[in-house]
Amino acid sequence: MIRSRWRWDIAVMVALGASYFVAAKLGLRLAFVNPSATAVWPPAGIALAALVLLGVRVWPAIFVGALLANLTTAGSVATSLAIAGGNTLEGVVGAYLVTRFAGGLKAFDRAGNVVKFVLAVIVSTAVSATCGVTTLALAGFARWPDYGWIWLTWWLGDAAGDLVVAPALLLWSAAPRASWLARRALEVAALALAITLSALAVFGGYLALSAHNDPVAFLCLPVFLWAAFRFDQRVPATAILILGGIAVWGTLHGTGPFARPSPNESLLLLQAFLAVTAVMTLTLGAAVTERRRAEAELRQLAASDPLTGLANYRQLITVLEAEIKRSQRTGRPFAVVMLDVDALKRINDRHGHLAGSRALCRVAEALRSSCREIDTAGRYGGDEFALILPETEADAAWEVMQRMAERLAGDGEAPAVSVSAGVAVYAREGDTIERLVGAADEALYARKRKGGRHIRPVA
Repeated sequence: MIRSRWRWDIAVMVALGASYFVAAKLGLRLAFVNPSATAVWPPAGIALAALVLLGVRVWPAIFVGALLANLTTAGSVATSLAIAGGNTLEGVVGAYLVTRFAGGLKAFDRAGNVVKFVLAVIVSTAVSATCGVTTLALAGFARWPDYGWIWLTWWLGDAAGDLVVAPALLLWSAAPRASWLARRALEVAALALAITLSALAVFGGYLALSAHNDPVAFLCLPVFLWAAFRFDQRVPATAILILGGIAVWGTLHGTGPFARPSPNESLLLLQAFLAVTAVMTLTLGAAVTERRRAEAELRQLAASDPLTGLANYRQLITVLEAEIKRSQRTGRPFAVVMLDVDALKRINDRHGHLAGSRALCRVAEALRSSCREIDTAGRYGGDEFALILPETEADAAWEVMQRMAERLAGDGEAPAVSVSAGVAVYAREGDTIERLVGAADEALYARKRKGGRHIRPVA
């Protein structure tokens, strides 16, 4: 088992180091102001995502990948070691800040966390830029008068890499399965097509305006609004990544709104646009996610009892109305069970109201574990509960109650709790909600008055 874990760790480290190296070599092919400084640096996003997902323990893979990339590009062994150290430190600092302050893997669930993620990126990427450019200047591989321009190129390339690449990697790694893909395959395909076509139109030179380098980048924004409002954060993050790849390709070929005579200036303008677009899209997506979450919580609160988590009175009535209509349509019966907790007042008086509230929660847990998926258990009010059992006759309803009582008695908590119950079947005991619930209630209290069979576990 230990050997298998070591093999897995080594495989992960090798894959990470190789990915970093390949991405670094591709990025350094676009180094125009200095052989070691590029405005396109996807390895920063790879490193940040890996360190957040896997922990700081993978830093050697990043260091080795960065070292090999620099050794095979320019500079000396000493400068390559210093630059690789700065690249690694950037990732470690960024991962710490994201994990500590921005929620780690939940950095894109809330708008506030997205802002903190951006601040973490701004701070951490300044570390690598400062270490790298200072090293080059001290070693004579960069002129001091060019320090600011090289630093800006280095920093913006790393920051854009974090903002464009890392979110997609983090989001898909944290939740690789997308249950909505099959249900919304047509919309997903339409969105992917829209992203590709709009990116090609704006940056590929296929639109007359973009061919003349007119400022038409805003034409991409409606697609990102679509992605942010209709899908979870993985889709907007992926859309940004796709746009980034097409935009870099088009800009390097001299087309699109950011193409300039200087390739480095073109890429800096493009990276600034991509970074701002990523921040705005992810923040909007997080705000939409928060609103959906709040609406779901409100719907849950409106339909559930706050103490037990079961359906509340309003939800019980809604389900009863639906079951009556279904029974009238199909001719199949359903059972309603009314329960109340035996001697709850005595429990409150002897053990306190917290014990009484816990007794209600224990009853709710026993009900949940005894029901089918199609059944509805709810708190009718006070110490009374109701259970709606579709396509169930009285004998089967009593069997459910017996199971529930056994679970309740066997939960191992004190004080002991028991319940009494009454059953009514639609439409034999009642053909309206009032009559049906009244019949179940009457059966319940008839049993109590006679001191007859309460629901007890089988001896």
